[in-house]
Amino acid sequence: MSRRVKEFVEISDHQSLDDLIGQLTAVRDQLPENAEAELRLRGDEIFGRRITITYFREQTEEEAERERRYIEAQREAKQQELERLQAELGMVCYQAPGKRGTLRIVA
Repeated sequence: MSRRVKEFVEISDHQSLDDLIGQLTAVRDQLPENAEAELRLRGDEIFGRRITITYFREQTEEEAERERRYIEAQREAKQQELERLQAELGMVCYQAPGKRGTLRIVA
C-alpha cells in the first residue's frame, strides 16, 4: 500500500535573515520529488509567528502497518455496532445484488 502523507516543517521567527535563507535552502534540498511543497506564515501576535512548510512524502512501512491495525479495529467496531443496532431494531441490512454501495433494509 503506497500512500502519500502530509509532513510539516516549522521554522520559528527568531532568526536572522541569513539563517532563515540557509534553513529554507536546506529544507528545499531535502524535499522528495513531487513533494508539492507550500510555505505559509502562521500564528499571531500573542503566540508568535512561525513559517510552516508542508509537503507530501511516501508513507513508511511502519506508518502503513499502524494504519492497517487501526483500520481493522475501526472496521470491527463498526461491524459490532451495526450488529447491535440490527438486533435492537429487529432489522437486517444487506447489500442489494448488482448495486454496489447501496444497502437494502428488510424488516
